[in-house]
Amino acid sequence: MRQMEFKMERPGLVQEGQTVTISEGVLPSNYYYTIDPSLAMSGNIPFRERLLQKSGKVLSVIENERGFYVTVEFEDENK
Repeated sequence: MRQMEFKMERPGLVQEGQTVTISEGVLPSNYYYTIDPSLAMSGNIPFRERLLQKSGKVLSVIENERGFYVTVEFEDENK
């Protein structure tokens, strides 16, 4: 299993246990991922750590002083 954190700007857009789909964006030296439809966004991910799965399960939604953070778990990518 692989976990990835996404930044969400508003509360209530996704809930724990929900299955979400992910879209991939490409920068000159990194990838970034967005929970569709533009609900939350990952940080920059190096090319060597590219995410192969395009859907995952929301493990947690946490609010702190910087905003809302969504942790998504993806199935084993070696299958």
